[in-house]
Amino acid sequence: MRDDEIQSFHQDCVELAQEKHARGQLSRRQLMQAMAALGGAGLATASAHAQGTPRELVMVNWGGLANQGFGNFYGDPFAAENPGWRVVQDSSGPATGRIRSMVESGRVAWDLCDSSASGAKLLGGLNLATKVDYSIVDRANVIAPVFALEYGAAPYSFSSVLCYDSSKLPTPPTGWADFWNLQRFPGTRLLRRDAVCSLEAAMISMGRPAYPIDVRAAMRRVGELRRNLVFWTNGSESEQLMRTGEAVMGQVWHTRASVLERESNGRIKFIWNQGILQPGIFVIPRGNPGGVMAQRLLGSMLAKPEPQVGLLGLLGNGPTNPRAAALVPAELKRFNPTDPANERQQVAIDGNWWGDNYQQVNADFIDAITG
Repeated sequence: MRDDEIQSFHQDCVELAQEKHARGQLSRRQLMQAMAALGGAGLATASAHAQGTPRELVMVNWGGLANQGFGNFYGDPFAAENPGWRVVQDSSGPATGRIRSMVESGRVAWDLCDSSASGAKLLGGLNLATKVDYSIVDRANVIAPVFALEYGAAPYSFSSVLCYDSSKLPTPPTGWADFWNLQRFPGTRLLRRDAVCSLEAAMISMGRPAYPIDVRAAMRRVGELRRNLVFWTNGSESEQLMRTGEAVMGQVWHTRASVLERESNGRIKFIWNQGILQPGIFVIPRGNPGGVMAQRLLGSMLAKPEPQVGLLGLLGNGPTNPRAAALVPAELKRFNPTDPANERQQVAIDGNWWGDNYQQVNADFIDAITG
């Protein structure tokens, strides 16, 4: 299960928001709204359930600005269109173990949980999640099949992209083969301390399809860079290593790459070509208290492009509705992972493959890079 992938990404969004506030790019009011939501959401949820408050949907995320973003852009509009219902944000983190405990005990308190493609597959396979009812949730409201799965659907997206320092690499790299070309592009590289996306990049660098991943070949390929490779564990670390010049190239989240490009006035650049596009999947725990209304909320999150564009502006997360691209302001198109010009250059992550293989493959990956 990829709880840590989504949790790490959202924790990084929190850190990024705090850094933007420190730089004067985010107002104190915006930051305080988010932090207040972070501190109070869990208590509000617990209180509401203790009192048996009816007609409430609980949306669970990983905290920070996600409370503000999901609340303002998804929860509030849905409540306005469905009198008698409200959407409560819970930032306590929808970890697989907690979902499993709730479902198996018959005491489910959550309706909609921020997960991942591989997480949806795992939860569905364990009979812990409800199938998405696509008579309510319209598949036509997403741009790619990976955003509408059997046990989850994605109202946002993010990408892992190739970022580079143009002052040290005057010839720009064009893809992962260049990332592995130490003669033409000398210098230290960055990868995340995680097999997801690292192994896809290794496969693509060899001129092979990203999936199915040939684990042994991809691991050997990563090993070729060992003397010129450092690993990051959080987004701020990846940004710092690029900013200070400790690395000349790296695979980083597009949100961090966007900040680097803007703040370095284009010295540090990134490319969408061969980026790994990942869906932000929401799942419905089996036996959720809101019943079918959770399906309607999920359908609403996918159906309206305007809120997704708002989320792009606030968090940097990409829209998934096909009508959203036309609404994205010109200055944000470059940084939108699902803009048609950007999306067509990328590879969509295979959540089914990772759902079946992550635990063992990632353990082997960590052993290989630390051994």
